[in-house]
Amino acid sequence: MRADRLLSLLFLLQTHGRLSAPDLAARLEVSPRTVLRDVEALSTAGVPVWTERGRGGGISLLENWRTDVSGFTTAEARALFSGASGTGDPQRRAWESAVRKLLAATPAARREPFRRAAERILVEPAGWRSRERTPHLAALQEAVFSARRVRIRYRSAGAARASTRTLDPLGLVAKGGTWYLVAAVADGERLFRVDRVAEAELLDEPVAADLPDLAPVWGRLREQVERPPGEGVRVRLRVGADDAGLLLRIADAQLLDEPSVEPVEHAEPGGFVEVVATFRALPAARAVLLGLGTAVLVLEPAELVADLVRTARDVLGRYAGQAGV
Repeated sequence: MRADRLLSLLFLLQTHGRLSAPDLAARLEVSPRTVLRDVEALSTAGVPVWTERGRGGGISLLENWRTDVSGFTTAEARALFSGASGTGDPQRRAWESAVRKLLAATPAARREPFRRAAERILVEPAGWRSRERTPHLAALQEAVFSARRVRIRYRSAGAARASTRTLDPLGLVAKGGTWYLVAAVADGERLFRVDRVAEAELLDEPVAADLPDLAPVWGRLREQVERPPGEGVRVRLRVGADDAGLLLRIADAQLLDEPSVEPVEHAEPGGFVEVVATFRALPAARAVLLGLGTAVLVLEPAELVADLVRTARDVLGRYAGQAGV
């Protein structure tokens, strides 16, 4: 809407003092010609704004003039209070607009540290080379904000086809670059990965009035995901001191607790350390430790040692006769 754009233009000038038409056009995602028309509209409305041509010129407001318009739109308030600063969030533009308004409302003497923080800190929730596709995230956000039921087609992990479900959304959570919908179903609460939602339709029905709060439900469901049934596999191994950091970085996502690292008794400085850690499951431990080859020596448990030996033999058999093996 043009009214929102005019306010954004006003706040940009109030925050930065002077900006060129191309710079404003890039920030507002319009053409320089549109910016000049908007400047003319502001001037006609009595806003003391003018343009200067040539080197060092640009568009600016009368010095010390401030607008008393500081209200947020509904979209801006939602984005600000939900922390929608990630570049993949559909609310990102509303969040940026809200930040501009906050900066403009901040006294000039205190503005610089906040402006610099907004420019120099970027929150990117998605991981490297993330291929997560969430075309229905905006619709699910609207369902959460408006407290309406939603009908989705959802493909569970390992399922051949998607199934249709009607949900009462409790909220959305972004964790490790992945969006999750927390929703109430007939038999309790469940997590749904947003990138597995094939369709999403907002219904005119309100959610149930007695829905639980998001935070405790998310805490319980997250615990179930992070710590599956059983106590995992306790592993004791020996690794070169120089490789210990690499091992722990690679294994981090598969560990259920904080590993202990102790120097091997009587070993030379910079020699070996002993690591004790609990992996989620035996396959997880196998995948991590085989990838490090002879840099690690597993001491316990015996079942993992036997599994590593069996897997190594299978790999050797697979490649026997190739490359002179």
